[in-house]
Amino acid sequence: MPDIKEWDVEDQKFWESTGKKIANRNLWISIPSLLLGFAIWLMWGIITVQMLNLGFPFKPDELFTLTAIAGLAGATLRIPASFFIRIAGGRNTIFLTTALLMIPAIGTGLALQDKSTPLWIFQLMALLSGIGGGNFACSMSNISTFFPKRLQGTALGLNAGLGNFGVTTMQILIPLVMTAGIFGTLGGEPMTLIKDSGWILGKIAAGTPTFIQNAGFVWLLALVPLAFLSFFGMNNLVPISPNIGSTVSAFVKILWLYGLAFLTAGVGLYLYLPAPTGLGLLNMWVALPLIMVGTLFVMKLAAFGEMKANIAKQFAIFGNKHTWSMTVLYVLTFGSFIGFSMALPLAITVIFGFQHVPDPVTGVMTHTLKNPNAPSALTYAWIGPFVGALIRPLGGWIADKVGGSIVTQLISVVMVVASAAAGYVMFLAYSSATPEQYFTTFLLIFVVLFAASGIGNGSTFRTVGVIFDRVQAGPVLGWTSAVAAYGSFIAPVVIGGQIKAGSPANAMYGFAIFYALCLILNWWFYLRPGSEIKNP
Repeated sequence: MPDIKEWDVEDQKFWESTGKKIANRNLWISIPSLLLGFAIWLMWGIITVQMLNLGFPFKPDELFTLTAIAGLAGATLRIPASFFIRIAGGRNTIFLTTALLMIPAIGTGLALQDKSTPLWIFQLMALLSGIGGGNFACSMSNISTFFPKRLQGTALGLNAGLGNFGVTTMQILIPLVMTAGIFGTLGGEPMTLIKDSGWILGKIAAGTPTFIQNAGFVWLLALVPLAFLSFFGMNNLVPISPNIGSTVSAFVKILWLYGLAFLTAGVGLYLYLPAPTGLGLLNMWVALPLIMVGTLFVMKLAAFGEMKANIAKQFAIFGNKHTWSMTVLYVLTFGSFIGFSMALPLAITVIFGFQHVPDPVTGVMTHTLKNPNAPSALTYAWIGPFVGALIRPLGGWIADKVGGSIVTQLISVVMVVASAAAGYVMFLAYSSATPEQYFTTFLLIFVVLFAASGIGNGSTFRTVGVIFDRVQAGPVLGWTSAVAAYGSFIAPVVIGGQIKAGSPANAMYGFAIFYALCLILNWWFYLRPGSEIKNP
């Protein structure tokens, strides 16, 4: 589609006559592209569970690193992706970032064909899967430019909410396609389950042939046509993306900045991850700020030509205090959604998949005896993300009606209580020889957490769209989503670490304290009497 040179959707006449049709077309192409990005980014949460069931020669904590690596890479790539729309154009950006998803899809499929594939290959594929996470920032930045302020909550809620169905799509589709050789000889030979597995309709018995490689290959069926659809059906907005140059030069800018982010993410992971993968020199809470600051520094230093001036101009968002307050609040909502989506499948497997009984000799609690009544993570883990994604557009719509901050405040209260309750239930389950008796309560509480975080995602989008002007709103949305996406790294590491320490409940208690601090922050900036901006 041709570049659009005139764009003023705040003018009601222009919106009704021209803008609405163009904006909706770009939105409905953007949504499936974002859905596939989420699916490929987060697929390791399901793949690692099935790798355990198939007997891949890796320890559970090694498999937790795969979800953590994908999470960190996706979050880090969101930092440069926040600036892609202005320097490269919406159509150019969405096409290329969608096409790039084919690399981890193919690579993961090939790696999963052989149990002897070394761990570092899977870690590399998890790193490349971060492309899907990075795509969220440019997708949201792009859609925010197409809609008037009064529709920001609804439009961004639809894009993010339906895009987030990539999590549920992945959690349902991957266990399903593993059951059949849908790619024939091109897909490779099946492996045999050595442990019971499952999907949404129940248990899959040990001994069943399983095509785990389809977890990567299946996404190509949609990626190929969707890449062409995005290139020929979307638009660059010249008023938002001036001086983008040729399509090829736009691609070079995107690839260059993504390459820089991969560099900083890779170095940070090498310094953080324990031997033999890395050096294990940095604590997570030191590594993450260093990666974020390092990515921004390298971008500013290594940008060239017109790109350098554009990035410098957009860095002005960091001088606005509301950028930082909204960053924290978006960690509350999206960070929770994405973090729990990544960590929940393995958490279910470890907490409910074993009987937790004292050693008959030492009396020390052990967690190695297989639970014959264990619920399958692949049967239930999709429910929470499904509810969170489904309710997300509703959160944006409600926020457009009553204001974003009041909605954020209410869901913060719910998340404090639900997180503390989840911690208590996890404590009971991890101390029981029959943990399955607590599973229904555990699952219901997490559904509440997902629903609250989904509603809050919509409300924070609305707040950003109201506080910032059209030029800054896109980069702010991208930046806040980048920082929040580190939840996909933090949650698996924190929950996995506390499980290893024998106290998984402490992870949820810690999250409850953070949610309480967010509640105070939101009230101080946007709801207290005399606040600078009231209930945006």
